[in-house]
Amino acid sequence: MSNITVAQCLQRASELESVSDSARLDIELLLCNILQKNRTWLFTWPDKTLTFEQQKIFDDFFQRRKNGEPIAHIIGQREFWSLPLSVNNSTLIPRPDTELLVETVLELFANDAPLQQRRCLDLGTGTGAIVLALASEKPHWQLLGVDYSADAVALAEKNRRALEFDYVSILQSDWFSAVPAQAFDVIVSNPPYIDPQDHHLEQGDVRFEPRSALVAGNHGLADIELIIRDSWNYVAEGGWLLLEHGYDQGESVRALLRARGFIAVETRCDFGGNERVSLGKKKEQS
Repeated sequence: MSNITVAQCLQRASELESVSDSARLDIELLLCNILQKNRTWLFTWPDKTLTFEQQKIFDDFFQRRKNGEPIAHIIGQREFWSLPLSVNNSTLIPRPDTELLVETVLELFANDAPLQQRRCLDLGTGTGAIVLALASEKPHWQLLGVDYSADAVALAEKNRRALEFDYVSILQSDWFSAVPAQAFDVIVSNPPYIDPQDHHLEQGDVRFEPRSALVAGNHGLADIELIIRDSWNYVAEGGWLLLEHGYDQGESVRALLRARGFIAVETRCDFGGNERVSLGKKKEQS
């Protein structure tokens, strides 16, 4: 047995304040993972003592967090759309703001008849967060997630299997290169959109995430431009393209969508009031 209690572990939150805006929550999540208990248990049993092995793991986890490593990488999991997803350093860590993509897709098809089938493509699926969140809401849809990275594909497939979403397909593809020729009712993507010179790349969690999933040329717009250009051949008439982008890229993305021929172009704001998701519709031929 060790002599350190749950309460004493929680008191160390002040040591993380230089690297985290949620230091107390960080320690709670570490303890929940180590002890296999929920946060309510921590508050109920603050005097419980960790075993020697648990304290050893806590000390290791704590030091990794103090060095700036993301909590999601340390515990190997992040929740998205209430789904527990495995994460690692081969992909982006799913962010709450990306749930806006999921919400917007569901809103676009809110008037569908019950069990109406739709085809959905998630480009650059990473952990599979977006396509699996949509699958949790629309199990009757045909859903495909693709990623260029073999490691990301393996991770998304692991999450798909863990959730037992047998109706979701995961495929390795450089954007549309291996996507079967078909018309999708909706194409969604959270592509790389950060300018390579952006100083934020040296701050916070992104330091531990793959640059290939973060940065794009032409001031962060290169991949967005490619997706908008090539998606025209894959989106059905009356179908939608939705893209997550940087807070200052909304105007540029709207212009790109309109130039490609999309109509009903608009941008939605995230929880912080920043322009985050732009979308456009392919006009139906009369």
